[in-house]
Amino acid sequence: MKISAKSRSWPNQKWRWLLPILLVSLFVTTLIWLPWQAQRMEANERQEQLIADTLWVEQAIQFQLGRDEEMLRQIGTEINAGKISPQQVRERFKTLLKSNREIQRIVWFDHHDVVVTSTADTSVNLSQNRSVPDQAEFSGIEVDRKLRCLPPTVDEVNLKTYLMSCQIPLISANHRIGSIVVTYYLSGILEEMVPWWFAQENEISIIDLDEKIYAKRSAGGPGKNVYTHNRALDLPNISLILRTNSNKSEPKLLSNLLVLSVILLSIGLIWSLLALWRDINRRLAAEGALRQQVSFRTAMENSLITGLRARDMEGRLTYVNPAFCKMVEHPAENIVGRLPPMPYWAPEAFEEYRQRFTQLLAGTVPSEGFETIYQRASGERFPVLIYESPLVNDQGVQTGWMSSILDISELKRAQELTRHQQEMLHASARLATMGEMASILAHELNQPLAAISSYTTGAINLLQSDQTNPDDKQLLLSALGKANTQAQRAGQIIRSVHEFVKKREASREPVDMATLIQSVMPLVELQAQTSYVNIQYVIAEHLPLVQADRVLLEQVILNLTRNAIESMQQNPPEHCLLRIVIRQESGCITDQAGAPQTVSNCIVVEVIDRGHGISAEVAARLFSPFFSTKSSGMGMGLNICRTAIEFHGGQLSHQENPAGGTIFRFSLPV
Repeated sequence: MKISAKSRSWPNQKWRWLLPILLVSLFVTTLIWLPWQAQRMEANERQEQLIADTLWVEQAIQFQLGRDEEMLRQIGTEINAGKISPQQVRERFKTLLKSNREIQRIVWFDHHDVVVTSTADTSVNLSQNRSVPDQAEFSGIEVDRKLRCLPPTVDEVNLKTYLMSCQIPLISANHRIGSIVVTYYLSGILEEMVPWWFAQENEISIIDLDEKIYAKRSAGGPGKNVYTHNRALDLPNISLILRTNSNKSEPKLLSNLLVLSVILLSIGLIWSLLALWRDINRRLAAEGALRQQVSFRTAMENSLITGLRARDMEGRLTYVNPAFCKMVEHPAENIVGRLPPMPYWAPEAFEEYRQRFTQLLAGTVPSEGFETIYQRASGERFPVLIYESPLVNDQGVQTGWMSSILDISELKRAQELTRHQQEMLHASARLATMGEMASILAHELNQPLAAISSYTTGAINLLQSDQTNPDDKQLLLSALGKANTQAQRAGQIIRSVHEFVKKREASREPVDMATLIQSVMPLVELQAQTSYVNIQYVIAEHLPLVQADRVLLEQVILNLTRNAIESMQQNPPEHCLLRIVIRQESGCITDQAGAPQTVSNCIVVEVIDRGHGISAEVAARLFSPFFSTKSSGMGMGLNICRTAIEFHGGQLSHQENPAGGTIFRFSLPV
């Protein structure tokens, strides 16, 4: 039997037409099903939203009622303790009533159910609309302290309004001593505790199990019984239900679904093309911005004078900027990818480098910068300041460490120059001080020299006498001894001046402040004698040593005492008293904010005078360079004193003397 070609092609033509029909049918079915499914999903979403909102409203009502109960129980606790009078209770009730308009009244009953006080203007007897437990019910070991609520009753004033009363027992020593009864407007609960937006979209009512309506609120119109939900109010002894009935109708199917679907699909296609075009433009713009940012960052890193380097978790060098390469005189290709030791490490500091590298691999990164030395390719050593920080990628994972390196050669040279100039300034100040004291020194040296001359002349006369007396030998020895004492006195003055003015390098050594005061005492007393100023020393015993430069501290004490003596030149003799106090204190050094620094002990030196004092205008510029209240002063004395004290890690300050004058105070760490 032969089958024609037409018969053989029929199945192919059948499937050729059937496939598009099936696709179109599927498309149409999808277009119809999607709006219907969207309608169902919207209806379910509205119902679920209504349930969630109803639960929220019910919890808000329960929270407010619980809050009212807590406040009333607090008042009841004060009643039990006898700390509050009925009049005060009434005022507290009224305050609670003003802030909660859903409450009709609050009444306090004693243990005989007699009204003690109430928010009502007259006495209220609630025995007709509430259950008052008998006194015998509370005579057992356990007394019920729980809140009790009564079924809703009609308001005697407004018969359309229902009231709900709740009783809070007052218990003391397992005996009922009274109760507090709070009465709510059920309609007020809906008005005050239900948000306006919820009432605008739903009809809310309070019903019982028999669906009897006690209160209703429908600000947005009556409910349409499409979306409803009942939620039980958890109240003791009564069963009330919060019912919500949405005023929204069921979503309707859109008309002309096919046309609308085609339009929406077309709009979606156009929007997709536009979104694709916009995404391509954004991607191109982002790539251009990224290239520009990379170029800018590269130019910025290349223009930095701070060296930058990056290392991975094994310590391998992964990046250096041109400034670092210029600093160590090694090209990037010679050092990138290398593991320690590095060619720029100085041989004498290898142990320090290895120790820091080990700490770095262990994850211990110094919070502050540290100084070390590097070696250039030419062999020159130079100091550097290094800051280390973890290198973290965009996922927050540490991939290595980043370092910034500063060449501080110029800074070190500047610090050395500043130190040298400061030493010269101190030396000049000491010479200037001695110049000012020249006349005093001349007068003071003249006295022992004149005494030496008199004693030696007498000794010569005794030796040249023709008559020999046994007592002459004793007189001769006495005269020579006194001459020796005066010579030692003059020598001590000269040695003090020499030690004070000689040029020397600043150095720190353990210094006993009591011994230091004794060494500078002759120079202080020289200044005090010319102005007829008495000096009083108050030095504590067993003072610890301070690490300091002796000559700098002597200069500070001499400058402060000279200023104190000069401030008392116009004082009467009984007020010419200079006190020098030395003692030990704890936490006596503060930071710039005034808080104590971590200094356990320090030595405090106070120079106290009774002079003319320091005005507020002068105090503001007291430590400024070249500021002086003296006609012949240079204005550098106090500035040098503060610099010297801060060089030792201490502080110099001043304050008013309660007895008149000024107290200059400096502290040094032990």
